[in-house]
Amino acid sequence: MIFQLSYLVDNYIINGYLAIPNWVNCSAEIIYKHLNKRYDSPKQLPMPKQLSFSFQKQVDHIETIQIPALLYCRGGIGNHGKVKMEWLEQFASYGYIVFAPTYRGNEGSQGRDEFGGSDRFDTIEAFHLLYSLPFIDNKRISIMGFSRGAINATQTAIALPNTHKLILWSGVASLANIYKERVELRRMLKRVIGTSPQKDLDPYHSRSPIMMTKQIHCPTLIIHGTNDQQVPFHHGEELFERLLQHKKDVSFHRYDGLDHHFPLSIHLLANQRMFAWINNNLPHYRVYS
Repeated sequence: MIFQLSYLVDNYIINGYLAIPNWVNCSAEIIYKHLNKRYDSPKQLPMPKQLSFSFQKQVDHIETIQIPALLYCRGGIGNHGKVKMEWLEQFASYGYIVFAPTYRGNEGSQGRDEFGGSDRFDTIEAFHLLYSLPFIDNKRISIMGFSRGAINATQTAIALPNTHKLILWSGVASLANIYKERVELRRMLKRVIGTSPQKDLDPYHSRSPIMMTKQIHCPTLIIHGTNDQQVPFHHGEELFERLLQHKKDVSFHRYDGLDHHFPLSIHLLANQRMFAWINNNLPHYRVYS
C-alpha cells in the first residue's frame, strides 16, 4: 500500500510517498501520529492520503514489528523522472518500507529544486524521519538513487554514517560531464545551478558523486546499462573504478546492451539482485552481469 505524506525541511512543506509491504496493517492515522511527534511546528501538516490498497491478508500490525527501509531518491526534475509508483510497490514487496521524497519545488512541494543543492536536506531529513519511526529497523536503512537521484543519495549517505547500504542506479557520476554530453539539459542546469561549468566548476563538482567517493563509508552497489543514452555507461564505470582506488566496498551490476530504463522483465530481475545484495544473499562478485 502507498501513502502520500508531507514533512518539514527548512520550514518548507515537502511531499513524499511511503510504501508499506502489503502484509502489514497500517493506516494514515498511525503515520500522522508519528509525523506530529517529530514536527512540532505552527505549519499544519496535512493528513496523509492512502493512494493504493491491498487485498492481501494483513498478518502484522505496523506498531508491533520492525522492518528495514529503503530511501528512494527519484531522478529528473519537475515532471520529468517523477517518483514511480510501480517501483515503490515492487521495492516494498521485498519486505521493506520505502520512502520517496519528491524534493522541494516538485510535485507540489514548497521551495525550489537546486539539483543537489539545498534539496539535499530533503533527503537527509527523509532519512532522519525513517530513523525516528519505531517500526523501522534503523540499523538497516539503505538509500537508492536513480539517475540524478544518485547525487542526493550520495550526499545523504555521506551525511549519515549510519546508512546501511548505498545503491546508485543509472546514476550521474559527474554533473559537469552531463552538461557536456546532454546539450538539451544545459539551459535547465544553468538556470537551476546558476552558472555553467565553464564559468564556475565548483557547484558542479560539489554535486558530483565521483568527487565524493573518498567520503563514502558504506557498501555501495552501482547498477548501469551499457547502452544508457541519458547517463552514459562511463559514469558507472568511472565511479566504480574511483571507489576501488579508495579501497571502498563496491559492487557493479552491469546490464549489457540496456538503456537508462530497463525492460520490465530485466528491471524485475535487477530488483531481485539489488535486494539480494542488500540482504547479503548474493555471491560476492565485484562485477555482476
